[in-house]
Amino acid sequence: MKEILVAGGGIGGLAVALALALKGRRVRVLEKAAEFGEIGYGIQMGPNVSRVLERLGVLEAIESHAFFPDALIFADAIDNREITRIAVGKFFRQRYGHRYFVVHRRDLHGEILKACRHRGEIALETSRGVTGFEERADAVLVRCENGAEYEGAAFVGAEGLRSPTRQAVIGDGAPRVAGHFVYRGVVPMDQITDRSRAEAMTIWGGPDLHLVQYRLRGGTVMNNVATIVSRRFRQGAENAGAPDELEEMFSRAHPHVREMLRYVSRERNWVLHDRDPATNWTQGRVTLLGDAAHPTLQYLAQGAQMAIEDAVVLADKVAAAGENFEPAFQAYQRERMNRSARVVLSSRFFGEVLHVDGGARELRNELLRGRDPENCWEADWLYKGI
Repeated sequence: MKEILVAGGGIGGLAVALALALKGRRVRVLEKAAEFGEIGYGIQMGPNVSRVLERLGVLEAIESHAFFPDALIFADAIDNREITRIAVGKFFRQRYGHRYFVVHRRDLHGEILKACRHRGEIALETSRGVTGFEERADAVLVRCENGAEYEGAAFVGAEGLRSPTRQAVIGDGAPRVAGHFVYRGVVPMDQITDRSRAEAMTIWGGPDLHLVQYRLRGGTVMNNVATIVSRRFRQGAENAGAPDELEEMFSRAHPHVREMLRYVSRERNWVLHDRDPATNWTQGRVTLLGDAAHPTLQYLAQGAQMAIEDAVVLADKVAAAGENFEPAFQAYQRERMNRSARVVLSSRFFGEVLHVDGGARELRNELLRGRDPENCWEADWLYKGI
């Protein structure tokens, strides 16, 4: 059997390579960068993805780097009062079968990469940015920036938000700029002055701003994420999302919340993007995966999780269909499309609810205070997974 080609050596690309290898398929991963690696900070891992990582044989290794919070807390950034929480202990694990944990993206990526390197079915190539593909009768020819060409039985585009394969398959142009700007920082725990919520993952939501804090790497460091919905961006003004706008927008926050801004770096920020859900991301023997197919905002913490779920569903469909890749990819797409679309649209909605002000803030807080911390039924559709 010919090998399957995968563009992109990030979390999604490596996960699908591993999933296919576990089904006995040969896979070649073509990574644009000079080496395999992951850029980023912390990532939250719900039980839906733990189930999939267990199938891939990497959950135990990834959990060795993780921190397991005892609760997911939502607090008001203006008055610093806790509004609600999801207890993620005994009852949560009984409900979903796995614990909720947080991990550094590099540790997650590194363990999946290590598992791929231990599989003889997987070839990993760097400095192989894909520029295009050509479908043939029973194969796909993939071309790279350095002139290299590869022929495979099928091709999966997993190059992320600005996937060139997406443009060849869908052709919908640039992603949507949300205008949400993110600042991040990871600091040793001994630098954290207030540890009253150190055992939890806490998010403080306020008017066009929020701050997230949770521990990483076995609890030795604290991950800090500050986000603003830039008013300058909405107005078309210059310096949208700049550090001075961060400070200006957090000036309304409670002093405790403002004080935590010292843990985030001002050297760089990230602007969030997503896309409207697509109705097709497959063309013959070519399909998309992860952010290349359905990029989402951060507000359900499910971007990487959706890519990992994609990986096992795709591998299952390929294994069931043999060499009939077009129906396999169509079946994969059908199974993933509505779930990923719900994540994309729900993430937008939660981003709105998180950042409201005035009467909407009062209503949000009142409704959330009525929740039962031990019964997170509203997350069943997400955490019960595939």
